[in-house]
Amino acid sequence: MTNSSPTPAPSIATKKLTFKFPDLTTGLQDITLDLPPQSRTLLIGANGAGKTTILRLLSGKRMAPSGTVSIGGVDPFAQGLEGVTYLGLEWVLNPIVRSDIDVPTLLSSVGGDAYPERRDELVSILDVDTAWRLHAVSDGERRRVQLCMGLLRPWKVLLLDEITVDLDLLSRHNFLQFLKRETETRECTIVYATHILDNLADWPTHLVHMSLGRVKKWGPIDGFETDAQNAATKQDAKSGNSKLGQLVLQWLREDIEERGPRGGQASQGKTYESHEGKGGYGNEKKA
Repeated sequence: MTNSSPTPAPSIATKKLTFKFPDLTTGLQDITLDLPPQSRTLLIGANGAGKTTILRLLSGKRMAPSGTVSIGGVDPFAQGLEGVTYLGLEWVLNPIVRSDIDVPTLLSSVGGDAYPERRDELVSILDVDTAWRLHAVSDGERRRVQLCMGLLRPWKVLLLDEITVDLDLLSRHNFLQFLKRETETRECTIVYATHILDNLADWPTHLVHMSLGRVKKWGPIDGFETDAQNAATKQDAKSGNSKLGQLVLQWLREDIEERGPRGGQASQGKTYESHEGKGGYGNEKKA
């Protein structure tokens, strides 16, 4: 009988994570987080706050300093780790997914035949037409196909970077409900960076508020209830936003006031040399 080590529970932790770009400007400053298994974390912050940078570090697409990132108690850069999936906006710009290729071929290429029930459920939830050819559909429809491809194989950690921006309201609602059900029925963990708060009032278990490469606040959603209520009271009651939406609006206003006028200030989200394709850990999806 072969001995095998148990798959670690998919917690996500960082310890004093600091990251500098090649030009030596700081992208992240001293970030410490501890997100438990089966949590659903919203990563909140203005453009340039460092959200994409931290997601790429967690996914293995960028190299993090030794000992600063832990997935399920394992340093993924030292030991390797499977089951981490990152989905970002770049995919729809890939010329391959704008070519004359059909949906069934794409889904088969990432294991759709091995997970037929999961494949069919995702096709239904995201309202994907299997007759689509990718050169003849909209970016929103391509995004639905990307989500089907990226989520086909069961993942342990899912990192989403503004991935629902092209989805209509119903598709986004169905997608978020699917993700919530995933974390409630199996051991998996999600971190989701977004500016779109529709249908999210009851979705997250944790919040992380980032600004200028730092984490200003983080913790379980229940710990923000008073702040959210106070933000909702201060703002226009007719705005139509949820308490979560009002809290995020207040945070962003405070962040802009703290930052001041841009005045040529560099963005934290600028591009830099990628670790992608250079031994990134796990079976992260390249779709």
